[in-house]
Amino acid sequence: MAADAGAARRPTALITGASGGIGAALAREFAAHGYDLVLVARRQDRLVTIARALAGAYGIAARVIEADLARPQAPDEIYQQVEAQGVAVEVLVNNAGFGTYGPFAETDLRAELEMLQVNVVALTHLTKLFLRDMLARGHGKVLNVASTAAFQPGPLAAVYYATKAYVLSLSEALANEVQGTGVTVTALCPGPTATGFQRRARMEDTRLMRSPLVMDAAAVARVGYRALMAGETVAIPGWTNRALTAAVRLMPRRLVTRIVRQVSERTHAR
Repeated sequence: MAADAGAARRPTALITGASGGIGAALAREFAAHGYDLVLVARRQDRLVTIARALAGAYGIAARVIEADLARPQAPDEIYQQVEAQGVAVEVLVNNAGFGTYGPFAETDLRAELEMLQVNVVALTHLTKLFLRDMLARGHGKVLNVASTAAFQPGPLAAVYYATKAYVLSLSEALANEVQGTGVTVTALCPGPTATGFQRRARMEDTRLMRSPLVMDAAAVARVGYRALMAGETVAIPGWTNRALTAAVRLMPRRLVTRIVRQVSERTHAR
């Protein structure tokens, strides 16, 4: 989609995983605050629908890039497309990610290697590329979508929890490195959220996803946007999630792991 004449006066946010869930909600949040958008995901048809709707509703310019971040070349290709269009990305939102469910010895290795590529490697690669430009300009923001899963081990979703621990650790370290540069890095750590994530990970029937902790994606996006604009390092939506992550730090690690295992088990409800 072509940018309009006013695009040069508006900052641009690039959002991965923007075709649904938290990514789409973040796209709406940025559009509502006057940002032009570069929306990235595997499903171009969904991206185009969202881009057109947001452009029409908020008068912003929205571009789409179809990309599968499970491909190692994808981050370079995304960066090159943005560069070729002369777009300066003011905000990078690394939201794309997925999970798998089940005992580690039984889960699909290929799916988990792809998960590592999307959740960890592509996020790192994109951050490296766009952060350098932000530092050169002396301003910019990075929002990495982690999870409350980042704060403890996760039996039955072991690799997913580990990827989110990486995202949180990386974000906190980078936030420290860029202090005083005009660039900020924020980790958004939502708890269970009503999105398509659970269906893909086959986690709909777990105790966690049937608990009252489940939040709406739009509410998570609002918290993430405000925290990013305020330059916060870590944002945890929901007071219950904040209380639980604080409690985790005080409890014995073995007990925490046992509790996570219990809430991650299926209820067998249909």
